[in-house]
Amino acid sequence: MRILITGAGGFVGQHLIHHLRTCYPQAELHGTVLEPASSQDDTTVWHALDLKNESAVQAMLAAVQPDQIYHLAAQSSPRRSFSIPWETLENNIRLQLNIILGCLALQQSPRLLVISSAEIYGPTRISKQPISEDAPLQPANPYGVSKVAQDLLALQYFLSHKLPIIRVRPFNHFGPGQSEGFVATDFAVQVARIEASQQPPVMEVGNLTGQRDFTDVRDIVRAYQLIMEKGIPGEVYNIASGKTHSIQSLLDTLLRLSSVEIQVRTDPARMLPIDIPVIQGDAARLRQITGWEPTIDFETTLLDILNDWRIRVRLTKRITS
Repeated sequence: MRILITGAGGFVGQHLIHHLRTCYPQAELHGTVLEPASSQDDTTVWHALDLKNESAVQAMLAAVQPDQIYHLAAQSSPRRSFSIPWETLENNIRLQLNIILGCLALQQSPRLLVISSAEIYGPTRISKQPISEDAPLQPANPYGVSKVAQDLLALQYFLSHKLPIIRVRPFNHFGPGQSEGFVATDFAVQVARIEASQQPPVMEVGNLTGQRDFTDVRDIVRAYQLIMEKGIPGEVYNIASGKTHSIQSLLDTLLRLSSVEIQVRTDPARMLPIDIPVIQGDAARLRQITGWEPTIDFETTLLDILNDWRIRVRLTKRITS
């Protein structure tokens, strides 16, 4: 079996490769990256290309002939999408469309997992939560709009060309290896820098009142693999823990795990133009077809994130000193 992962060098991609290698030790894994990196493992065949280049995508698909495609590549930050709205829309829509058109041009029909997002649901009344796949789409940021387009493009090409495309809508996911620009990592990196005396003992934060449905990335990629195997083409599946944690509780946990005393200060620059109070997901459809349940608890994930950033901060200090 040949499996292709786009955006394989990213946060989720690296965890997915590790999981797929465990599930399918004999499979031929291929991963796309924008640029080659020395840290890439030698168990995967790497393809350095710009997925916005339609002819390059088609040539890559012709060479790989994948049986399965996990399409992860995207501009993935809702916060950043406010400052680069067109780049987010163009990047996320065009990449996916090139993958789909490449499959059509080569008359290939691999199972294709398209990663949408719970950001497409936007502000949802408490009385309508937890949010099911049938909830209305009302994205509150350009990233969410791009994911609506990806989601509906996937459905359209299933309906119009019978491509075996399955859509997933993951809610907030976090874990070791995630970059800055997301709430848990933005807090954890500050804790790590304060512990290493690289930052004064003051943490800058934004709105702490929001509540989010967090799932460890290692549970997320397990869901991706199960949906690829058991999901129904044309269908869409939420991936969520079904539990919410406030941003305040996330911060409190990291402060408790810290080895030093830290003050907290609100930074208006970290506030979003629109901040959704509560997001809670309903993953009953996923559980029904796969039996999936999250296995890694909230505090364990936060400790793993903090330890990951402690290592990264130490390495950066050695390089710069």
